[in-house]
Amino acid sequence: MTTDKPLADRVALVTGATRGAGRGIAVELGAAGATVYVTGRSTTAKRSEYNRPETIEETAELVTAAGGTGIAVPTDHLVPEQVEALVARIDAEHGRIDVLVNDIFGGDFLAAWDTPVWEHSLDDGLRLLRLAIDTHLITARYAFPLLIRNPGGLVVEVTDGTAEYNADHYRLNVYYDLAKLAPIRLTHSWAHELRECGATAVAITPGWLRSELMLDMYGVAEANWRDACAKEPHFAISESPRFVGRAVAALAADPRRARWQGASLSSGGLAREYGFTDLDGSSPDAWRYVVEVQDAGKPADTTGYR
Repeated sequence: MTTDKPLADRVALVTGATRGAGRGIAVELGAAGATVYVTGRSTTAKRSEYNRPETIEETAELVTAAGGTGIAVPTDHLVPEQVEALVARIDAEHGRIDVLVNDIFGGDFLAAWDTPVWEHSLDDGLRLLRLAIDTHLITARYAFPLLIRNPGGLVVEVTDGTAEYNADHYRLNVYYDLAKLAPIRLTHSWAHELRECGATAVAITPGWLRSELMLDMYGVAEANWRDACAKEPHFAISESPRFVGRAVAALAADPRRARWQGASLSSGGLAREYGFTDLDGSSPDAWRYVVEVQDAGKPADTTGYR
């Protein structure tokens, strides 16, 4: 292990790594030297119902280009047999998982925003919850035994919103609300179950994420993302997926990460702790901004927040 590649001897599994936060996390773990298994359902051969062009093969290539070793394994995490086979492969090839990132969701298009439960499609809502919760439980069932084989493992549950924010705010509809609260509660459970095994569990949320989908919605690219602020001024606080990736990489490299056991963390908060920045050199503190500026009805102004 070296200071520029602090995760050179680590093996990570990033689920839901096709795009967005999952891709950003996988790439930054690779940049820190890790071997990263990336999973998802969108491949060069077939797209998932999400119907986006990004693939897990692309993510694996980005991991390797960043300095790690990227390995793409097409996996539907709702199918226990596929997850069991995935973990068996990692065991056969490396005999360990040091970092497990549960980032699976893919339910954005199933959610009808600001729609009461009696008007929302039941099938779509229940499918959303299966993607957001069942996948994480199935993955934990098969991956945790390999994670705890060696002390020091790290489990990261990725969600949207901190525990504090989500406790006081209704998140768009009941299904999405449950989907984003669940990883935080799962973290509490994992902390209870894994503590005696020497592993640490945390929940983490990015801020206003410049995912591929979000950039497309605003008709911009990462290179000119600020142009979207003409349509949505608060987009000025947004962050690239690599920012939350750097947060996870910092946690994985921290020998004192057990101090975060069971915690709900944010990319902006961890940037203050570890001193990393986003790709543009800034450190956006989105959740503090959302509360103090956006939700407070103030004009968009990121002064003091990035």
